[in-house]
Amino acid sequence: MLKLVAVNEQNWLEVRQLSVADDQKEFLDSPVGILARGYIYRDCRARVIGIARGDVIVGVALVKDLDEEPACYDLQQFMIDKRYQGKGYGTEALRLILAELEKERKYDCVEVCVKKTDAAALCVYEKVGFADTGYIDDDAPDCLNLMYRFC
Repeated sequence: MLKLVAVNEQNWLEVRQLSVADDQKEFLDSPVGILARGYIYRDCRARVIGIARGDVIVGVALVKDLDEEPACYDLQQFMIDKRYQGKGYGTEALRLILAELEKERKYDCVEVCVKKTDAAALCVYEKVGFADTGYIDDDAPDCLNLMYRFC
């Protein structure tokens, strides 16, 4: 069973050690880059979320507020370490993150931008209920803009 944990001075080095397979690296920032983004976007209520199985960090995510239209939670990064992939942890962790955001309910939806060639990520997002909005960002034309709406 997974749980979401705050990334802090006790576990950030463990987060830093996370990695994905070489063929996935083009889709994600490094864990250090994710931690840095959390700091840079702190004025947008960015939070770096550790994903743990027991006391072991198995993944990390970055969520920030997006107040411009469409106002929503922006899931900027989401990764499960390569040693823990293929076990259903991505789906379980994503559902946990969505449940936490729904409880908070500052916004009615969560947005994520996913490269069209990242089949594994697209599968996980679609499995939990994200849908393609059809919007194409001029700055990221090779990405699909997916949205999850709280019921």
